[in-house]
Amino acid sequence: MSSEPHPLDVVAPARIAQLVEEVGVRKTGLGFVETFTLGVLAGAFIAFGGMFFTLAVTGSEFGLGPTRLLGGAAFSLGLVLVIVGGAELFTGNSLIVMARASGLITSGALLRNWGIVYLGNLTGAVATAVMVHLTGALSLGDGAVGATAVAIAEGKIALSPLHAFMRGVLCNILVCLAVWMCFAAHSVGGKVLVILFPITAFVALGFEHSVANMYLIPVGMLQSGHFDLAGLGENLLYVTAGNIVGGGLLVAAVYWLIYRRAPRG
Repeated sequence: MSSEPHPLDVVAPARIAQLVEEVGVRKTGLGFVETFTLGVLAGAFIAFGGMFFTLAVTGSEFGLGPTRLLGGAAFSLGLVLVIVGGAELFTGNSLIVMARASGLITSGALLRNWGIVYLGNLTGAVATAVMVHLTGALSLGDGAVGATAVAIAEGKIALSPLHAFMRGVLCNILVCLAVWMCFAAHSVGGKVLVILFPITAFVALGFEHSVANMYLIPVGMLQSGHFDLAGLGENLLYVTAGNIVGGGLLVAAVYWLIYRRAPRG
């Protein structure tokens, strides 16, 4: 591989692919406690982004597009905390598929990581929803923030399986591209910048992120007092499946085919 610097002063895509594989191997090698705890942190970090989004869009008079753009930028806080602060996020870990495709890890190791991280994300997000509810912070704006939280949760539960799945696919394409581009950045500022636009886009466009929904739906339920656990479970099922397809197949597998598939002799 050439050692010449990339003309744009970023890590070249072929090198990123190699780094993603190496990181995937390290992630699957972590113990249960470390993986779960880092998963809890990521769930809480994404929940902070969800809180910020809920506040940002409440009472906005900018119109649909600008309001959702503002909300998306606010939500970007979540992935910034995950990447810069350090945590294990299920959606971003879809990229571990690259290490599996190269035979560097087993399918069992991949599924173990996903399972532990998913459980940790769920724990962190729901716990944060409970804490936010107990603070009374949703009463801001004479209850307007709470009303927004309820509307968000109800809208997500009302999605059809097809819509939830497809929005999950498109969401995690953008999330995994944001994580992918973080490998190209040389500084914290660069990482924040490459996170901002893809995450703002997926939120503004109304795509679905399973870990975000682990916070946004429960906090809306707590606020309304109506607990549709079946609706929550159905939403997470289809959105999670979409996230796996979007990140694991349409980003990780595609880049593996381009950069890491061994040439046929």
